[in-house]
Amino acid sequence: MMNPLAVELNQTIAQGNEQLMSMLSQVGRQLFFPKGILSQSAEAKEKAHRINGTIGIAKEDGHTMYLESVMHGLQGMRPSQSLTYAPSYGIPDLRKCWREDLYAKNPSLKGKAISLPVVTCGITHAISIFAEVWLEPGDVVLLPDMMWGNYNMILSVRQGARLSQYSLFNAEGGFNLDALAAAVAKEAQNNKKIVVLLNFPQNPSGYTVTKKEAAGIARILIQAAEQGTQVLAVMDDAYFGLFYEEETQKESLFALLCGSHPNLLAVKLDGATKEYFVWGLRIGFITYGIQCKGDPAPVYEALEKKTAGCVRGNISNASHLGQTLMLQAMNDPDHEKQKQEKFGILKARAMKVKSVLADEKYKAAWDVYPFNSGYFMCLKLKTVEAEPLRVHLLEKYGVGLIALGKHDLRVAFSCIDENQIQELFDIVLQGVGDLERNR
Repeated sequence: MMNPLAVELNQTIAQGNEQLMSMLSQVGRQLFFPKGILSQSAEAKEKAHRINGTIGIAKEDGHTMYLESVMHGLQGMRPSQSLTYAPSYGIPDLRKCWREDLYAKNPSLKGKAISLPVVTCGITHAISIFAEVWLEPGDVVLLPDMMWGNYNMILSVRQGARLSQYSLFNAEGGFNLDALAAAVAKEAQNNKKIVVLLNFPQNPSGYTVTKKEAAGIARILIQAAEQGTQVLAVMDDAYFGLFYEEETQKESLFALLCGSHPNLLAVKLDGATKEYFVWGLRIGFITYGIQCKGDPAPVYEALEKKTAGCVRGNISNASHLGQTLMLQAMNDPDHEKQKQEKFGILKARAMKVKSVLADEKYKAAWDVYPFNSGYFMCLKLKTVEAEPLRVHLLEKYGVGLIALGKHDLRVAFSCIDENQIQELFDIVLQGVGDLERNR
């Protein structure tokens, strides 16, 4: 029997956009944010001015209990800001700050209503929470043939979704709009609901679509929605902002798709991980963009409650310490300048890679996949296979790279100093020659 709180949330969602109800997974329809202990604790926090025996933490003299050995490394931060539980939704001020930042970074969102982001334990967790709330076993997820391997684990192995792939690049070296359109049309014929997961800057290729390609993707997805297919457009924006060339799309596709059609749900999965260079803090966000009848605020609140309920039933809450550190960083007036300095270093590395690989001496050994953003670039080997080359480079030259499939080699230039880039590719070329001679 469905919990009355879930029934109430479902009614609110259906009143605003009934299509969303059939997009939700069976778990998603049953999710709610529990009142119970959490709501009683919230009431006590507000009114129990004398004695509060509701919170599942330890206190001493009215303050959060702590060990000196722990707090020694957190100088300038109170235990209540770092050691206590955070809300399952995330710290309210951080959620508001992140949403304000989304509007600032995506001017096309102006005038559009979006949800308050719900905080997750990194973007990987955000993908997993999205899958639990919205995916049923057997649902189809469209992805390019070059993709982050963990999508398979999260979406297919754990959630039972079927991954349908299309070619990422066309013959001209741009995003393959025709392949995406064909894949959407094919899957829309056989499925009432399709999920399209888009990741720019892309892992592993390091490619971000151009403004023209972004408009083309939006057009394909909106047309599918107009023709009656329920489209869940999911943007994995893990590397957002790391755009190195003028023609690349500088806004998230979320901004182009948000509020475009009742049949289209736009979902933005992003976080502090790469944007703020805080990989280990594990702070991610889930944000929704919908079109609905009347005031969208109650519908967004219902979706946030379901999502936070899923977080609550999964990990309880993301790190309070990590969220506090992020909020402090975002409120630092110097943080944008600091981000730009690091961006400049990464851009210089990307441009150096392009410059080095323009040398004709590499042409017989590999082709270079298009890249213009993010952390990575890939080589398509012509004469040897990727895995034997990876092992050879590691064992003979002490160089570590990632083999993808039979012929693709991924280079994370994000972790290579600019003065090492020429040396790196010369060693890779030497390794290719070694394997060629030993055949």
